[in-house]
Amino acid sequence: MAAESLTAILAAAGSGRRFGGAENKVFALIDDRPVLLWSLQALLDSPAIDDVIIVANARDRSRIEQLVEAEPRVLEVCEGGDERSDSVWNTLQHLPQDTGWVAVHDAARPVARPALIERVVAAARQHRAAVPALPITDTLKRSADGEQTLETADRRQYFTVQTPQVFERELLVSAYASARESGFAGTDDASYVEQLGTPVHLTPGDPDNLKITRPEDLDRAAQLLLEQQEQPPDNVIRTGMGYDVHQLVPGRPLVLGGVKFDHPVGLDGHSDADVLLHALCDALLGAAALGDIGEHYPNTDPRWKDASSLALLRDVARKVNRSGWAVVNVDVMLLSEAPKIRPYVGEMTANIAAALHVGIEQVNLKATTGEGMGFVGREEGMAAYAVATIRSAH
Repeated sequence: MAAESLTAILAAAGSGRRFGGAENKVFALIDDRPVLLWSLQALLDSPAIDDVIIVANARDRSRIEQLVEAEPRVLEVCEGGDERSDSVWNTLQHLPQDTGWVAVHDAARPVARPALIERVVAAARQHRAAVPALPITDTLKRSADGEQTLETADRRQYFTVQTPQVFERELLVSAYASARESGFAGTDDASYVEQLGTPVHLTPGDPDNLKITRPEDLDRAAQLLLEQQEQPPDNVIRTGMGYDVHQLVPGRPLVLGGVKFDHPVGLDGHSDADVLLHALCDALLGAAALGDIGEHYPNTDPRWKDASSLALLRDVARKVNRSGWAVVNVDVMLLSEAPKIRPYVGEMTANIAAALHVGIEQVNLKATTGEGMGFVGREEGMAAYAVATIRSAH
């Protein structure tokens, strides 16, 4: 990772007492998906975020680890402390060495839009610290007992703040270290930085960046997430094509369709170099007009070093589905002299179907040789073509 990389801390260690019930509110469902995963996806959807560490309480840690185990950009689920400040402090000790910037986001805010996140990150990179803020529009009164007013405050001087809040790493670590020595207890991350005498830049927040506090907030969040998605027109069919090629080299495992083959040479690449799945990822992204695999998973990014291409395919499927599309069928052709894949087609088909959440009857795999011609025929490499058909999902 570059020194300018940004790690997000997703704070999920709270108890959610106001929400009610014995379960952490981050496990409450919005459209059959936990709030936690919506909030995590909001971070992952922003190109400004490089990776994520989730902080959980001891009771929920293993459950959260299971929920996010297929997401390679989640570096760790670490254990929090008694208070939110303890949890953030603990997580700061787990940051990758080369992380230069930190975003702290509440796991109970599932509707943070990428534009908001990118706006706050850009402001932080300019000012060292930034938070999204909204002006107070109602008249603001001060009262000592909650029954009688003492004065009317100048609301122009007051703002409500949201998350994610973004900081230069060294600044945030210093702020929390200083607070632990002095005993200061802040109400948000920015308040710790302010105690150092460092101003925090206010950038425009989003009124729809809802924090789940009570059960009725779930319905509002579901509506906001529905409105946020740009749905394609009804009854639209699209087709995308993908192609990939990799060189065969010694000392690398050969992985095709998520199956590891016993073969003397393997495919060279940044991830596991599964040429078949890479072509399929490109076909799906192309059908949904979402770019290509190199744009989403560049070979210059160490997060994808030796990554399972099944994990990439699962992530591509999520991107396609969240864009309002459903997979109709996929057809993939492998160009290879050896080994023969026919005995493994069933397992490979099942892997792909599970990653795409479709039936095995919607997946077709086949292979052909180069008849001794070209780089395939000389067994110098393998190639794959893929075609994917998708339809509007609403």
